Amino acid sequence: MVEVKNGKKILTTPISAEDLKDIKIGDIVYLNGSMTTCRDVAHRRLVEEGRELPVDVRNNAIFHAGPIIRPLENDKFEMVSVGPTTSMRMEKFEYEFVKETGVRVIIGKGGMKENTERACKEFGAIHCVFPAGNAVVAATEVEEIVRAEWRDLGMPETLWNCRVKEFGPLIVSIDANGDNLFEERKVEYNKKKDAATEEICKHVSFIK
Repeated sequence: MVEVKNGKKILTTPISAEDLKDIKIGDIVYLNGSMTTCRDVAHRRLVEEGRELPVDVRNNAIFHAGPIIRPLENDKFEMVSVGPTTSMRMEKFEYEFVKETGVRVIIGKGGMKENTERACKEFGAIHCVFPAGNAVVAATEVEEIVRAEWRDLGMPETLWNCRVKEFGPLIVSIDANGDNLFEERKVEYNKKKDAATEEICKHVSFIK
């Protein structure tokens, strides 16, 4: 579901395609519910090796991240730090990943490209950016680590399934229409680049 609370647009899992239809690139949203850290090797295992994820992310969220975890007693864990990793490394896998898993919200750092655009448009998903440099803040928004799967991969690559509360802010970079904030901004930048460069050179012409 999606609701506005205290001025925040909050997505709560499970999330449907209908929940995402009015969310556009540049919107800022927050997440409640189920979020699983899922990065390079997990994508590779699913797409290249055909292995099923041991955590059900259908209608939920994944986070391209490699967290720092503190083990507690009785096989419990505490999130210490969880910052986003570069989403573009997952780009070549993301279409198949979204198709196979039914994930609705992908969170990471930086933009993604055509494979993810196509996945978001065809299957009703979004990609969001979590601001880099805020890994400890992000950890405070993790209420509980519910389970840990594929622990053989080591701490950064383990699937840490978390319950989160108002996790964000998340900047929507690809919406369910396949519109891409980063790519649109690149076009705008390139239109302005030559004129800006010419103006700057007038003031720094003394630099050889």
